[in-house]
Amino acid sequence: MPLLFESRRMSTMPKIIDPELKARAVRLVTEHQSEYPSLTAAAAAVAKQLGLGKETVRRWVVQAQVDTGEREGTTTEELAEVKRLKAENRRLREDVAILRAATTFFAGELDPRNR
Repeated sequence: MPLLFESRRMSTMPKIIDPELKARAVRLVTEHQSEYPSLTAAAAAVAKQLGLGKETVRRWVVQAQVDTGEREGTTTEELAEVKRLKAENRRLREDVAILRAATTFFAGELDPRNR
């Protein structure tokens, strides 16, 4: 039976982009944005020149604008802090689950009815 819809989502790891290439792309879009009717058009032109995805470059530029205060949003530092706190929260929840299981086990061992 043929599939009507195939998932385009890949389960591969994202590509690691050289930070210098990312900075160069952002700089080029910023420098040449006035030559294009929109940020998206400038990002598409630079992305094509550098062999990158146009939406990827556009998101980098928007995030750079947020980081410099030119645009409202969550900064890269704040995003990193949220990620760190979520990981810490996950570890602490796992610790609590282990301690609860251990407490239940030892409480059962101390109960005289279980002897």
